[in-house]
Amino acid sequence: MNLSSRKFIVGIIFLVVGIIFIIRLFNVQVLDDKYKSESDHNVLREVIQYPARGLIYDRTGELLVYNEAAYDLMILPKQVKELDTLALCELLEIGKKDFLEKFTKAKKYSRYKPSTFLKEISSVSYANIQEQLYRYPGFFVQTRTLRKYPRKSAAHILGYIGEVNQSVIEERPYYKSGDYIGKSGLEYSYEEMLRGTRGVKRILVDVHNREKGSYRDGAKDTMAVTGTVLHTTLDIVLQEYGELLMKGKKGSIVAIEPKTGEILSLVSAPYYDPNMLVGRAVGKNYPVLSKDTLNPLFNRALMAKYPPGSIFKTVQAMIGLQEGVISENSSFACNKSLVGCHNHPTASSVAASVKMSCNPYYYNVYKRILQQKRAKSIFKDSELGLAIWSKQVKKFGFGQRLATDLPNIKAGYVPDVGFYNRWYGEGRWAFSTIYSLSIGQGEMGVIPLQMANLSAIIANRGYYRVPHFVKNIEGIDTIPQKFKEKHSIDIDEKYINTVIDGMYGVVYEPGGTARRARVHDDVVVCGKTGTAQNPHGEDHSVFMAFAPRDNPQIAIAVYVENAGGGGSWAAPIAGLMIEQYLTDSISTRNKKREEYILKNNYKIPPPY
Repeated sequence: MNLSSRKFIVGIIFLVVGIIFIIRLFNVQVLDDKYKSESDHNVLREVIQYPARGLIYDRTGELLVYNEAAYDLMILPKQVKELDTLALCELLEIGKKDFLEKFTKAKKYSRYKPSTFLKEISSVSYANIQEQLYRYPGFFVQTRTLRKYPRKSAAHILGYIGEVNQSVIEERPYYKSGDYIGKSGLEYSYEEMLRGTRGVKRILVDVHNREKGSYRDGAKDTMAVTGTVLHTTLDIVLQEYGELLMKGKKGSIVAIEPKTGEILSLVSAPYYDPNMLVGRAVGKNYPVLSKDTLNPLFNRALMAKYPPGSIFKTVQAMIGLQEGVISENSSFACNKSLVGCHNHPTASSVAASVKMSCNPYYYNVYKRILQQKRAKSIFKDSELGLAIWSKQVKKFGFGQRLATDLPNIKAGYVPDVGFYNRWYGEGRWAFSTIYSLSIGQGEMGVIPLQMANLSAIIANRGYYRVPHFVKNIEGIDTIPQKFKEKHSIDIDEKYINTVIDGMYGVVYEPGGTARRARVHDDVVVCGKTGTAQNPHGEDHSVFMAFAPRDNPQIAIAVYVENAGGGGSWAAPIAGLMIEQYLTDSISTRNKKREEYILKNNYKIPPPY
C-alpha cells in the first residue's frame, strides 16, 4: 500500500471518529438533558411553594377551618451519598425497612427529580430534623400546610383533603404528584377556589446540600397565591347542638332558612371529628371509619333514601286541593278496613286530617287524585292520574337531585307510570295496587334534605330556593345564580294556609301528635309528624316543622332511625333545635326534655 492510500485511510478513520464525537456531544448537550439536569441539581434546587388553602367561616364569622404548618422531607436520589442509615432512621422515627422502601420508590420515580420521602412532618419533629439535615446530601425540606378544624364539628359538611392519585393527575393538568385536593364536602365542591395557586422558589445549594441563597435574587421565582376565603351559611352553634342531641343515635337533622335556602345545620349521625382525616392520620383513621358498622362516613342527610311517612300527607293535601278533588272542609271517615290507623275522631276537614294524621283520609284523597274518570278503564284512569300526580310531586323537589353545593347528593325516588308498567305490566295496575303511596310509603323515597326543603316550601307559602351552604365568597360579588332562583310548586297560597292550619294543630291542639315540639310561648311552631315503616326493624321517627308561623326563620326536618313514632323523638329534637336557634338558649321548661334526650335511650319516648 502506497503512502497516499495510507493517508486516505487514516483520514477516513479520523473523520469517522470525529463524526462519532460530534454526534455524541450533540446528544449529550442537546438531546439528552440528563447531565444538564445533574449539573443544575448540584447548584440549583426548585422548591414548590404550596399555597395556603382558603379559610372557611360560619355565618357569624366563626372560624371553622384554618391552616397549620407542616413539612415534607424531599429526596433527590442522585445526590444521596453514603449515609448512616440507622442514624437517619432514628432521626426520622421510621424503621429501616420503611426507609429502604421509600428510597427504592424515589429512585424508580426519578434519580434526577425530587420526590416526597416523608410527608407531613410536624413542627416539633421538623425542628429536630432541620438541625441534622446537612449531614444527609440529597434530602431537603419543603413547607406545606394542613387543615385544622378548631370546632371538631360538621365533618360531613366541611369534608377533607387528600393526596391526588394518578387518574386526577391525568385528567387535570394543574395537579402534580404530591398535591392535595378536596375529597369530600365543601373542600371538594369549592376546590378550585380554596386551593389557591402554587409557586416555585429556586434556591442555590452547595455540594454539601446547604442553601446559599435565592437564584438570581428571586427573579425566576413565582409566588404562591392563597386560596379564596369562603363564608358559609352554617350556624356552628346550632350544628354543634344538633350533633349533641343526635349523639348515640342514627339519623339526621337538616335546618334551613326558608326565604333564602341557606342551610343552617346539617347533622348526619353517627358523625366523627374532622381532624381524624388530616395529614398522616388519614392512613390510620380512614380504614377504621370505613369499616365501622355504623358507617359514620355516610352522609345520611344527603344520601339516605327513606319513605317520608306521614309528613307526605301535607303534599297529598295540597295536590288534592289544587286539583279540586277535595275542598278545605272535605270529610272522610277513619275506615280502618281501607288502611290501618290509630284511634281518633273523624277528620271533618283537611286541617283536622293533618292534625290527626288520618291514614284512611289520605287513602281517599289519593284515590280521588288518581281516579278522576278521565278514561273508562280504571287502569287507564289510574295511569293518567298518576302522570299528573308524579309531575306535581316533582315540583316540590322530590325525585331529583337538588343542586346544592355538596357532592354525592341522592335524588330519592318518585314512581311514575313507566315504573309501574315495567313492574306490573301495562294495563295491569290501578290505584288499589299502589295506594300505599297515599301515606308516604311504598316505592316513594326521599332524602332528609328534601324533607327540610318541603318544610321550607310550606313556610314560604309555595316556593323554595335550592338549599345551599355558600353565603359569600371573598372577591366575588355574588353567589351562584342557581341559589337565587325561586322554584314555585304552583299551588294556591290559600290551600297551603289550610295545611298550615293543620300543622299548627299538630303541635298545639287536642289530638295533635307533636306536643313535645313546643317551645316557649313567644314562638309558634307548625309541624307534621311521621312514622316511616321499616321492614327490617323498629319504625323510624320523622318530624318536619317551621317557626315562627308568621315570617318563618327556620324550617327543619329530623329523622331518627328505629325510634318509633314521629312525636316521640324527632319532634322534641326539632323543638329544641328551633328554640336554640331563635332564642340562643333552652328554656327552663324544656331543660328536662333536653336532659332526657341526651341520655340516648330512645326506645322509650320522652315523658315531657
